[in-house]
Amino acid sequence: MADVHHFTYGLVTPGIAYVLSVLGSLLGLICTARVRTARTKGQRAWWLLLAAWAIGGTGIWSMHFMAMLGFTVSGASIRYDVLLTAASAVLAIVVVGIGLFIAGFGKRSAVRIVLGGIFAGVGVAIMHYTGMGAMRLDGVVHYDTSLVVASVIIAVVAATVALWFTVTLQRPLAIFFAALVMGVAVCGMHFTGMASMSVTLGEPSLESRGATALSLMVPIGMGVLIVMGGLVFAIGAAPREEDFEARAYLDKIAAQRAAATASTNASTSRRQGPATFQRSASLNNSSGSFGAGGKESLSEGTGTSKATRTT
Repeated sequence: MADVHHFTYGLVTPGIAYVLSVLGSLLGLICTARVRTARTKGQRAWWLLLAAWAIGGTGIWSMHFMAMLGFTVSGASIRYDVLLTAASAVLAIVVVGIGLFIAGFGKRSAVRIVLGGIFAGVGVAIMHYTGMGAMRLDGVVHYDTSLVVASVIIAVVAATVALWFTVTLQRPLAIFFAALVMGVAVCGMHFTGMASMSVTLGEPSLESRGATALSLMVPIGMGVLIVMGGLVFAIGAAPREEDFEARAYLDKIAAQRAAATASTNASTSRRQGPATFQRSASLNNSSGSFGAGGKESLSEGTGTSKATRTT
């Protein structure tokens, strides 16, 4: 058996892995808290999708890959199958997303949480061993069955607890401490699975198969930063429940003012109506008197003229 090292760089890789797991879990829990304040099914689906990216993509898979950087085998170079590595990332996001939809999209119940936890936990374990299976080295990999089973149980329990957190927690301090717990659970599952692995070296091969971990660091690191930046922007830009309440309050005040203004205008119109009618009638009467007087004057003038001509 070859010597296997899980902490080649000391606490650097597990420390960064734990930080990534906590950050991903924290963003995911914030997204799931927004699910409970969403006004439509489309908004709920959107927040659950973002939570799947945060927890599955950053909190679990990115943590897994970062921890794998500290894994080395004495006397062997390790490379990674790019397609299998990418497939493990997609698998992590999909299974977590399905688990979130089972537990959080619909009426909340313990049965839904447990079912979602079992599905997500088994899926995450499969993702973990898929990522380990993406390693290419000159040797044969063996697994301790008892540790494999233990890692799957840890994954199921961790996923179930995580889903319970997602459908119950809403206060920021509780979400923060829950993210710390989820980070411990995810890292515990990962290193338990890694401890189950042993390697028997074979003949060294000159054939280069796959990419090195360092060559994958740049695209994966950029992807993680972009995803996390997008999640932070989406969370910060989206209106919160307080914003909806403030908007509803302002709309209520505006409606009350509009109703008061309309009532005042109607009352003013009722008071001004008779006065306007009286002024109009007075003007009409004055115009009629002037017209009659004018006719009489004209008749008198005509009679005088006729008399003058007769004389």
